Amino acid sequence: MKKILWIGMILCAGVSLRLQACTGLSLRAGDGAFIQARTIEWGDSFLPSEYVIISRGQEQVSYTPTGKNGLHFRAKYGVAGLAIIQPEFIAEGLNEAGLSAGLFYFPRYGGYVPYRPAENAHTVNDLQLVAWMLTQFATVEEVKNAISKIRIIGIDRPGSTSTVHWRIGDAQGNEVVLEIVDGKIHFYDNSVGVLTNSPGFPWQLTNLNNYVNLYPGGTDPRPLGNLTLTAFGAGSGLRGIPGDITPPSRFVRIAFFRNTAPRQKTAVETVFQCFHILNNFDIPIGIEHPLGKAPDIPSATQWTSAVDLTNRCIYYKTAYNNTIRCIDLKNIDFARVKSQHHPLDSLRQQPLQQIDIQ
Repeated sequence: MKKILWIGMILCAGVSLRLQACTGLSLRAGDGAFIQARTIEWGDSFLPSEYVIISRGQEQVSYTPTGKNGLHFRAKYGVAGLAIIQPEFIAEGLNEAGLSAGLFYFPRYGGYVPYRPAENAHTVNDLQLVAWMLTQFATVEEVKNAISKIRIIGIDRPGSTSTVHWRIGDAQGNEVVLEIVDGKIHFYDNSVGVLTNSPGFPWQLTNLNNYVNLYPGGTDPRPLGNLTLTAFGAGSGLRGIPGDITPPSRFVRIAFFRNTAPRQKTAVETVFQCFHILNNFDIPIGIEHPLGKAPDIPSATQWTSAVDLTNRCIYYKTAYNNTIRCIDLKNIDFARVKSQHHPLDSLRQQPLQQIDIQ
């Protein structure tokens, strides 16, 4: 419980509002594979992160503000995921049926139902909701039909809960954003295939209208009086796209980058394309802090992942090791494998490394 209180305090501290910054996109490969990729940022210090394997049949219990006494749930599906702070808190994951889910920081705009100890048997905290979804369901529609049966809460101090929202996708290519505002559950079809943080998803879509003048490619020379104005270089059609790291600006950038990206032929090519696009959203540690105040870490972007929902693979790299590593769920016997968790950076470096689960 001590770790849970710690993460609750750092998430709701005022400094965290400038340190949390996740960026996600999805792409479809020419061979039909559906890929969801994202970054995860924590710019204050090293963020303990692990890959987690949940075996079929494993039992879990949700934490609540009063202890590990919330909803009990048994894994119907095996799961592989990337967790932060402790293995129950999966930030991005995939199950053997092809359902993927991930959480994104959502400060000030989200709001859960109040915690009621009498409802513990139906209560799941927000940081364990990904694990609950992935162990129980195979499709987005199943999640949508079941979520009203539980109470989703925060586990930090009452009245100061730091909220998240979620991106959920399935192997059929369905993709939604889940937001809880004033205790009400909202699902939004992700028509642009991207997600960042606050404000809410509908606002972010509306804000894209401010950039209706942007387009891929270059601008033709234009006369201005006796002058002919000519672009300095390639890409002048996107002149004016916001370049700062605030969530609305990142949403605009990733929306244009994603929706102008040429389709790649294969799943693996598309995975690499996702990593290339998301390299543009790595956050150098110095720009988030006053001069001389930056912590001794290589990047605020602590890790980047790409999930192949069709072929059941999770790829990831970290700020400490840019080697792309792969967890292939097809090679895991979830009926026999032991549930386990291991640090993301405990593996030796190779150009592309397969993780064997014993």
